[in-house]
Amino acid sequence: MTKQMHLIGFYMHSPINHSIMSWTDPEDDRVDGLATFEHWKRLARTLERGCFDGAFFADTPGGFDRYRDSLDDYVRYGVTWPCYDPMAPVSVMLAETEHLGLAVTASTSGSHPYTTVRRISTLDYMSGGRMGWNIVSGHLRGEHRALGIPQLEHDARYDHADEYMEVCYRLWNGVDQAAVLADRDGGIYADPAHVDVVDFDGEHFRCHAVPPTLPSRQGRPVLFQAGTSGRGQQFAMKHADVVFSIQPREEGMVKFVKSFNEAAAAAGRRDAPGVTFGVQCVLGGTEAEARARQVEIAERVPLDAALCRMSGTLGIDFSTLDMDTPLAEQTTDASRGMLMALASMAGDREATIRDAARIFGASTGMAQIVGTPEQVAERLETIWRASGCHGFNVTPTTNLRSVEDFVDQVVPILQRRGVFRTEYDGHTFKDTLLN
Repeated sequence: MTKQMHLIGFYMHSPINHSIMSWTDPEDDRVDGLATFEHWKRLARTLERGCFDGAFFADTPGGFDRYRDSLDDYVRYGVTWPCYDPMAPVSVMLAETEHLGLAVTASTSGSHPYTTVRRISTLDYMSGGRMGWNIVSGHLRGEHRALGIPQLEHDARYDHADEYMEVCYRLWNGVDQAAVLADRDGGIYADPAHVDVVDFDGEHFRCHAVPPTLPSRQGRPVLFQAGTSGRGQQFAMKHADVVFSIQPREEGMVKFVKSFNEAAAAAGRRDAPGVTFGVQCVLGGTEAEARARQVEIAERVPLDAALCRMSGTLGIDFSTLDMDTPLAEQTTDASRGMLMALASMAGDREATIRDAARIFGASTGMAQIVGTPEQVAERLETIWRASGCHGFNVTPTTNLRSVEDFVDQVVPILQRRGVFRTEYDGHTFKDTLLN
């Protein structure tokens, strides 16, 4: 556990974040905000005013096409459709702030390592070292169909991703500090002797190039990873600075951090990556008001919309199954960690597909912290201390109202308790998040 908890805003560049149908809420302004820069500028200013470590953008390119083997419900209910490129709001938010870190999700199946390094490291350099990359191996069938490429099975995706990262590291590490001369009089910009030519010929990738960008103030982007299966954890131990996980219950969070730290020790990693858990905070003036709001969020989600998203994420067409079947009986080559977390969400009984869909539709499986601002702050501190986690990825219920409410009502309580910063004390995303 760190000396203070870390907070990261958790979003998507679509009509919703992680609550299906949130766009229908009268106080939600995302539908109009998608057509403006100001929506994202306002979000960035709010997060920086709240001293958040950063903002983290999930992404679902290609969409959810598993349920009924169709994209209809994905489109009909706006279940992250349209799925705009998150690099656009990330650029806007970086330009609007001085300290806020920004992390973008990019799949190792969806583009070449050179392209990914060029896109993310360009912003990392321009922002003074405030970019992060959430590395995903590409579990969505929709992404592969959209790009017309074959989808690998679960463990093979991580073998593919390991090689992907090897190319990235060579590109990140290929420029020596003495390379750039910028000698105006002599007309020499850089010394080729201090710039490596990357010549990589692997099983999956080939690359012959010099690095496309200079190292940023933090060297390379902060690396996030969300794999929680055995093979996913191996990948995380090798590459991640921070691991993101979704666990619907506190017991699962405690167990996850414990097992993850044990795995890190067994792998010989001295300092295990910090673990952040996704949470959704539902605030009210009273606990009863907050509980009523929680019910409202869940009840507005059509079952088909929830099953659409859950089918796409887990790689299972739930339209073919009995809704009262235990979820744990299913197997998947997609997100195994998510399936296991949802299957255990009911505690001492097996969660059914219907149980999981109800939670997934409201918060994508993330734990909901419900109550007054004081109760929510106390609960976050309790989970942070009990689990030893690094902090939380906080997803809103509505945009941008619930983000502003959290910053104005919960953050000051955490600051008074001494568990969250009152000002930034570093310059880069790495400085802020990893210290």
